[in-house]
Amino acid sequence: MPALCRDCLHPFESGTRCPACRSPRVLSHPELFTLSIAHMDCDAFYASVEKRDNPDIRDKPVIVGGGKRGVVSTCCYLARIKGVRSAMPMFQALKLCPEAVVVKPRGSHYAAVSREIRALMDELTPKIEPLSLDEAFLDLSGTERLHRAPPAVQLCRLLKRMEAELGLTGSVGLSHNKFLAKVASDLDKPRGFSVIGRADTAAFLKGKPVRMIWGVGAATQMTLEAAGIRSFDDLARWDRKDLNHRFGAIGDRLWHLARGEDHRRVNPHEPMKSISAETTFDEDIADRDLLDGHIWRLAEKVADRTKAKTLAGRTVTLKLKRADFTAISRRHTLREPTQMADRLYREAADLLAQVKEPGPFRLVGVGLSDLVPAAEADLTADLLDPQAARRAGAERATDAIRARFGPDAIVKGRSLR
Repeated sequence: MPALCRDCLHPFESGTRCPACRSPRVLSHPELFTLSIAHMDCDAFYASVEKRDNPDIRDKPVIVGGGKRGVVSTCCYLARIKGVRSAMPMFQALKLCPEAVVVKPRGSHYAAVSREIRALMDELTPKIEPLSLDEAFLDLSGTERLHRAPPAVQLCRLLKRMEAELGLTGSVGLSHNKFLAKVASDLDKPRGFSVIGRADTAAFLKGKPVRMIWGVGAATQMTLEAAGIRSFDDLARWDRKDLNHRFGAIGDRLWHLARGEDHRRVNPHEPMKSISAETTFDEDIADRDLLDGHIWRLAEKVADRTKAKTLAGRTVTLKLKRADFTAISRRHTLREPTQMADRLYREAADLLAQVKEPGPFRLVGVGLSDLVPAAEADLTADLLDPQAARRAGAERATDAIRARFGPDAIVKGRSLR
């Protein structure tokens, strides 16, 4: 059976230890050197960056998140052993792991480190589909001749370079499609490398829960369970037409996934679906004037990110989270897309006015979706708001001044609330 040493990259025929360096870190699979679709996921990325940058906390449990009122963005594996998980309320995480070191997220720094990892990937293949700062699909089909090594060797080499050059670790899943590659990357974290071949796909999926499907959240899982679908075995028993009738468009995808089939290609140009920003308060807020100030600041953040990516959006979303962590969501689709903070703020403020519940609320968020190129934005005047064009011109002028003199060169009064 084909085997590969993950430490010295020596290929050999089966065995539990590398015959060249005696390392036990051995990959072995009948299809090891023929599969080419991979998913690479950094191990506890934010927390790992913080530990790398600060040796004093390297051996301590680390939680990356905001204050006692915030939520966990991510945490290291020492904290996960204690039960801490991403998106968990911070007070709950600190109850489970009171000795944890809490670090505020450094988004721009993580983005810079992500670009360094991406540069290493770019040396392997142009077919890279990033899912977030710390994970991506790679299609290594046809690269063996260029690199004189099969994809499995190239991926092991990538992980070794990440550790040696960047001080970070990752886990890889290798398979014959994106669905199974992503599933495989979660099987042996951290510093893992798992393989799911064509021949063992059916045996692997047998008895596995459907929550393993990427994108099946709590709501979808409840819907599936209501139909008696808890495992891939349950799903495979359904007729394709019945799944389509019961679940709509997702039904056909579920039918294919039940058989380990995923025909999506690794798409380097997968479009961004939405841009959003949110904030968690130190104390619950019911005061609408204070909420309005937060909405303006969030609208500015979303607009700045949208402009930076030369995009615009058609659908505005307002998100509120109650003290018990349940959420309220409101959205409105515009006649034409926008990238202007003023328009985004006014729409979000109108959505807030439609929320009759008095609160208090612990979180507010603003988002923009149905994204299009910026050239399609704000093309016609709003006849019901003759001052809109004037405000848009002022915003463009403000953007130019901030670009030259810094983000605090001009501050709107409403942002001080």
